[in-house]
Amino acid sequence: MDRLKELAGRQAAEYIADGMVVGLGSGSTAAHAIRAIGSRVASGLRIRAISTSEASSRLAQELSIPLITLAEAQRLDVTIDGADEVDPKLDLIKGLGGALVREKVVAWSTARQVIIVDPSKLVPRLGTQAPLPVEVVPFAWPVVQRALLQRAAEAPLRLDAAGQPYCTDNGNFILHCRFTDGIADPAALDAWVNNLPGVVGNGLFVGLTHTVVVGQADGTCRVIERPAAVG
Repeated sequence: MDRLKELAGRQAAEYIADGMVVGLGSGSTAAHAIRAIGSRVASGLRIRAISTSEASSRLAQELSIPLITLAEAQRLDVTIDGADEVDPKLDLIKGLGGALVREKVVAWSTARQVIIVDPSKLVPRLGTQAPLPVEVVPFAWPVVQRALLQRAAEAPLRLDAAGQPYCTDNGNFILHCRFTDGIADPAALDAWVNNLPGVVGNGLFVGLTHTVVVGQADGTCRVIERPAAVG
C-alpha cells in the first residue's frame, strides 16, 4: 500500500506549476507528495507552500520547500493531502494523523484540493472503516463525548503511546467516533458536530475535494474528478 501511495503522490505533484501557492497535507501519505514536490523544487520549480502540521513543516524545511503563513497568501492554488476514507461523492473522513483542523482550514482556502490514496480508502459510505475524529478543547471533552454518543456507537478519547490524552498541534484533544452503519448524511452530521460547544472541528470534509488520485497495483494511477455542479 505504501508503494501505491507513493505512485499517487508523485502524480499529484504534477498538478503544481511555477509560481503557485501550495498546501502541504499531513501524515504518511501526504509525505510522499511532499517528497515529490521537494524533488521538483530541487530541479527548479518555484513555489511557496503552507503546511498543515508541524511534522509536514519539518519535512518541507528538510527539502528546502519555501514555507509561508496563511497571512501571506490570499488563496492557495493547489493542496495535496491524504484521506482515511473517500466516498463516491468525493467527501472524506480525514484526520487520523491528528491534523484535521489545520487540514480543513487549508482545504477550504484552496482552489483545488487533490487527495491521494490507495484503493483501500475508497468506501461506499463514510464511517464504515475509519473512525471520525473530533477535535475538542480539553476542558470540554467529557461534555462533548456525552453529546456525540447520542449518534455514535462509541467516542473514546484518543490516547498517545504513554496512555495519556493525545494532544494536537493546536493543544486540543481528539475523540474518535464510530458508527454502527456508517454516516448516512455527512453534511448534516458535520453541521451538528460543529455546533457542539467545545468542538474545534471534525474530520468530515464535505464538498471540499476536487480530485482524487488512486495509486493502483499495476503501477498506474486512477484519477477521479468531482462532477460539475448542475444548475
